[in-house]
Amino acid sequence: MQPFGARNTTRALTARVSAVLSVFLLCTALGFAAGAEPARQAQSEELRALIEAYGRIRNAYVDPVDEKRLVAQAIKGMLSGLDPHSSYLDSEALGNWQADLEGEFGGLGIDMELEDSAIKIVAPIEDTPAARAGLLAGDLITKLDGVEVKGMTMQQAMTRMRGKPNTEIVLTILRASEPNPLIVTLKRAIIQVKSVKAKLLEPGLGYVRVTRFQERTAEQLATALDTLYTQNKDPLRGVVLDLRDNPGGLVSAAVGVATAFLPPNVPVVDLNGRTQEFTRHLSASGEYYLRGAKDDYMKRLPAAVKTVPIVVLVNNGSASASEIVAGALQDYHRAIILGTQTFGKGSVQTTLVLSNNTAIKLTTARYFTPNGRSIQVKGITPDVLADEPQPEGAAAARTREADLEHHLPNPAEGALDAGKLQIVKVDTQTATDAKAAPPATKPAQPAKAEKAPRPQYGSKDDHQLNQALSILRGQQTVSNQ
Repeated sequence: MQPFGARNTTRALTARVSAVLSVFLLCTALGFAAGAEPARQAQSEELRALIEAYGRIRNAYVDPVDEKRLVAQAIKGMLSGLDPHSSYLDSEALGNWQADLEGEFGGLGIDMELEDSAIKIVAPIEDTPAARAGLLAGDLITKLDGVEVKGMTMQQAMTRMRGKPNTEIVLTILRASEPNPLIVTLKRAIIQVKSVKAKLLEPGLGYVRVTRFQERTAEQLATALDTLYTQNKDPLRGVVLDLRDNPGGLVSAAVGVATAFLPPNVPVVDLNGRTQEFTRHLSASGEYYLRGAKDDYMKRLPAAVKTVPIVVLVNNGSASASEIVAGALQDYHRAIILGTQTFGKGSVQTTLVLSNNTAIKLTTARYFTPNGRSIQVKGITPDVLADEPQPEGAAAARTREADLEHHLPNPAEGALDAGKLQIVKVDTQTATDAKAAPPATKPAQPAKAEKAPRPQYGSKDDHQLNQALSILRGQQTVSNQ
């Protein structure tokens, strides 16, 4: 997750870090640390060992070594041992990362995932080369320009599929209904990914899904909410904010999304870094989410957005910036959080660009909700527990922050309270306060796990969405208090 003002921070820090590091390495290499304090002497010894190892590998390895690759691998090694979210970005990966945050790039328009050594198309994006070529959800891409996808990482496949607009790429596709592979030639185009989708589910009840937190996410949310209000003849009685499987993104975008529903200027998230440069207290104010834009689009929203009942949908895939939003709305009792335990990523990464157009994505801070909670490893515990249907075995394959090697510990080192399942009656008038409805006396039995495939989010068969709508209509549901 990128912190507020990551670009400005990167530019400012790169010069300082490069200058300080260059001087220090030079002094160390020349042996000028002889009069330094013991800690600095220990550092100089370790750096001498690093330089010596580099020289030995370069000169003595059985085959000639690409020095650029050797340095890159050394940087990767340093970062990989820190935590699962610090990483090295080569020039291509850095470009892809920046394009993802901006929501615009040259490509094909495919939401995809790796499956069985192939790229599975989750969905073609509307009005893109992939959609116009007739690619379908469930299609498997096995070759890119004749090169087998097997063995590629998602990043490698993404790099091959992206490129300059109007350039061509040939895909080899397996489709369940076709006996032979399909060969499809696509011409790349500018892809603009909208991270916010909204619709009116029924009179008075709106649905807003945020898929990632990008540069324009907060602005897109404001536009979507305004449209819901103008399309609806009667005032909205409730809004479902869907953050399921949202992996995060920019902290500034998360602050903007939370700002739409919170009173002005209340604290949204605290970033606690090792230095003052990475320690920030971000509130529901334009200075923390506009990122240079002059027009504060949040001020154009109807006043009713600040009080409309909200249910926020989360699951195991809701991470980082998603947890910032859910945590802030939960702390202020502004929304009911419904779903399953979230991912549990309570750290912030800053992308620091290096001199050779590569970068390091470095964990620079932990974050805390307005009430001072760290969700690191723990995640957000929903106010209403509602499992989502999964194919058999899928739930076991889900990964959380606690499962990742070298994950940061939670500062509080507290254990999760399991809680008990109880029937709760939630009244529409109190739906903005998750603790407003008293629990019934008898615990409810948890439902049996379903084996059916997960329905499409936002569809009429979406189990968790239907639970959220029941809450907003004032009906009963199963709650975790």
